[in-house]
Amino acid sequence: MGTILIVAEIQKGVIREASFELAAFAQKLAGSGHEVKSLVVGQGVKGLAEEFAQRGGGEVLVAEAEALANYSADAFTQATLAAVAASGADLVLISNTPSGWDFAPRVAAALDAAFVTDCFDVSDEGGAIGFKRRIFNGKLDAQVKATGTVVATVQPGATPAFEGSTEGKTTDLDAGIGECKTKFVEIKIAESKGVDLTKADVIVSGGRGLGAPEKFTEVVQPLADALGGAMGASRPVVDAGWLPHEYQVGSSGQVVTPKLYIAVGISGAIQHLVGMKGSNFIVAINKDPDAPIFEVADVGVVADLFDIVPALTAAVTAAKG
Repeated sequence: MGTILIVAEIQKGVIREASFELAAFAQKLAGSGHEVKSLVVGQGVKGLAEEFAQRGGGEVLVAEAEALANYSADAFTQATLAAVAASGADLVLISNTPSGWDFAPRVAAALDAAFVTDCFDVSDEGGAIGFKRRIFNGKLDAQVKATGTVVATVQPGATPAFEGSTEGKTTDLDAGIGECKTKFVEIKIAESKGVDLTKADVIVSGGRGLGAPEKFTEVVQPLADALGGAMGASRPVVDAGWLPHEYQVGSSGQVVTPKLYIAVGISGAIQHLVGMKGSNFIVAINKDPDAPIFEVADVGVVADLFDIVPALTAAVTAAKG
């Protein structure tokens, strides 16, 4: 019915987990008759391509060139376009990661293709591919149908990674990398500072529902302290300057898996859910009964957080003492 091209991403010498998640989406469509192919780019990446071929990647096109050794928007765009031409793909899946944000729209523009961003589900709608994405800060889900050639970015963590075994193969691809107006200079890793939420057993995170930055010290931090945990926050809180970035939980912040995660006044945009849905036990407190955060919560409390959280803090303190 059509051909899907997965653009795999390599990070720190291995294929990113998000790429195996793309494979899960592609294999879901393969059940409807779509053929799955993939692209792996870099230098000395044949072994990684063979691994991807066996884990849902189908036929993996391998583009190796000096210009592809490190990320370059121009080079990655050229390689992807070459792979689309070689595979005849009409659906290109790219992870919604920083590099994906950069080169995916370039690919879509060059192909004059439909462009759907930040998807969390995909389905065959009979002649069209259906995509689901969150809108209005996660309060609504939009169903988007696209025909013709489509480029889509998929939110990391939206689906479990493909874990099965498939029969695949690798094929060398001459990407014909031409002049690049951008070039790789160096990788700089920021010095780790502040809060390391990945090591916390208990996290109490607050969202814009708190209404003001001082409410974090008045409401959220006391509960985190009482539980012997750490305080976190949603992206809108960090974007507003209420807390530094090291407190942010989500796809563009820290991905956490504590024993207990309490979400206070957080609606639950997909970017936040990606960062915390692996927690062992999730409690959500929100006055909106339709907030997406309740979809992943083990316990949901529909109430005013300014009534519930102080009472919970008092109860925990009394129990300890």
